[in-house]
Amino acid sequence: ILNTNKQTLHYSLAGGVVMAVGVWTLVLKSDYISLLSSKTYAASAYILVLAGVIVMVTGVLGCCATFKEQKRLLRYFILLLCIFLLEILAGVLAYIYYQQLNDELKQNLKKTMTDEYNQTNSEHITKAVDKLQQEFKCCGSNSSADWAESVYIRSGAKGRKVPDSCCKTITNMCGIRDHPSNIYKVEGGCITKLENFILDHLKIIGAVGVGIACVQIIGMVFTCCLYRNLKAEPY
Repeated sequence: ILNTNKQTLHYSLAGGVVMAVGVWTLVLKSDYISLLSSKTYAASAYILVLAGVIVMVTGVLGCCATFKEQKRLLRYFILLLCIFLLEILAGVLAYIYYQQLNDELKQNLKKTMTDEYNQTNSEHITKAVDKLQQEFKCCGSNSSADWAESVYIRSGAKGRKVPDSCCKTITNMCGIRDHPSNIYKVEGGCITKLENFILDHLKIIGAVGVGIACVQIIGMVFTCCLYRNLKAEPY
């Protein structure tokens, strides 16, 4: 029983790790999710959160089952199977999106930034773009020249040539001057920075999903063996 409880405790800890990765992606990196047209990245994170919760619940049920030796509780094998499928799904989605990300960003990021920045009901996009340009020290999707096509800049923007978030040192109206000494001029623009950032996180999501799923295979085998042993015992 002691070894079994240790095993279920390990599952609970693994569930905490899975859930933490999902929550970290959704909460701390949620601004960038709004810049993506596809929901696959967010879906992978939500799946990890759900799988993590189920793993932790399963760990508790496993402890109860082995401590009380109630055979019916060992049927939580079905939960282990659900977790396994969810984590594999998260890993597969991350892999698929990994292959599609470059094309998506090329097709949509520039349009999102130029059409929706500082527009009505697009505050989340504005916040995400400002954070993107400041955090990654870049300006525009492909280059700072992209902002010349922006609805915000073309409408006047009080004389700005780029948003103030392009500036190396942000001050009010600093976007009026688009000289390299004042704004970020990064080769490849923000699209390259954002792509590398998301690709790194997709690797983490995929690795965690598939890695924990492999551990769950051991858990399912262990549960089946334990269930059969208890089933063989007389009441």
